[in-house]
Amino acid sequence: MAERRARLDTFLKRQGIDPGTAVLLAGDASNRRYFRTPGGVLMDAPPDLEDVRPFVRVARHLRDLGLSAPEILAEDVDDGWLLLEDLGDDLFSRVLATGAAPEPLYEMAVDVLVTITRHPPPQWLDAYDLRPLLAEADLFLDWYLPAVGVEPDQERRDTWRDAWAAVLTPHLDVLPVLVLRDCHVDNLLWLRDRPSPANVGLIDFQDALAGHPAYDLASLLDDVRNPLPSGLVARLLKRFLAATSLEPSEFRAAFAALSAQRSSKILGIFTRLARRDQKPRYLTWLPATWKLLEHRISDDGLLAVREWFDRHVPVPLRQSDAFNGLGNP
Repeated sequence: MAERRARLDTFLKRQGIDPGTAVLLAGDASNRRYFRTPGGVLMDAPPDLEDVRPFVRVARHLRDLGLSAPEILAEDVDDGWLLLEDLGDDLFSRVLATGAAPEPLYEMAVDVLVTITRHPPPQWLDAYDLRPLLAEADLFLDWYLPAVGVEPDQERRDTWRDAWAAVLTPHLDVLPVLVLRDCHVDNLLWLRDRPSPANVGLIDFQDALAGHPAYDLASLLDDVRNPLPSGLVARLLKRFLAATSLEPSEFRAAFAALSAQRSSKILGIFTRLARRDQKPRYLTWLPATWKLLEHRISDDGLLAVREWFDRHVPVPLRQSDAFNGLGNP
């Protein structure tokens, strides 16, 4: 750690920044750390744990679209350091916490996603097709089910994947767009002095893939940490569809399917963060995640997944007190 800190100080000095001015910012669920300096925000991503090159490539692509990903001011990709443009502190989540009306902020974010749909994704992005979608859904089997005392045997795994394949496959024959994959209010900043769509700062997009345009919208509107009234979700969906050429009924069905897939994945991820990474605060959102998942799988197009849950995860196992050794959220 001391050796890496010394190299970090050297990197900052090369940019004309006094290392003593670097202030640690709040981290996230990854292995990255961030420091604010007078010359920009430093991303510290140990190369044995994180690769900063995808972030650099996606950031430059987004900026080419006229969107406000942070400018890369300096980089050392081999050692895992990036000096980024400082986009400020006005995360949507913080602005909302001060009592700001949510609809204008969400409308700005929707307009960013509309902009992304109007451009083909970079050819170097991997496909967000059935294989990674199923692999993500498997996190529910790998982490949540064991935590509630259920063995994810081969029969459960096979029928789980069959159910999700049946639900997702009909929606994958669509022109792909760049999918940020973590588009929510903790990763968006209000840049008040910039015109739309550049008035939304974008961060945490290094895992971007090329997939269905409904995924990021589902991530934004079906956010278990910041639930929105159903009427507002409907209006924002309508806004998105009005600005695109996508067929509304198919898009809404894809939205429900991808939202349900994301919620299943999140149940696994939050459980993993609590159990493996000793971050029990993530359990706080499990009840809201189940509520959202149950709402989305009530859609007619998700019958196969709904029947799998009803068979293998009865209601008592969807409650906070079902956990073994994790405590109550």
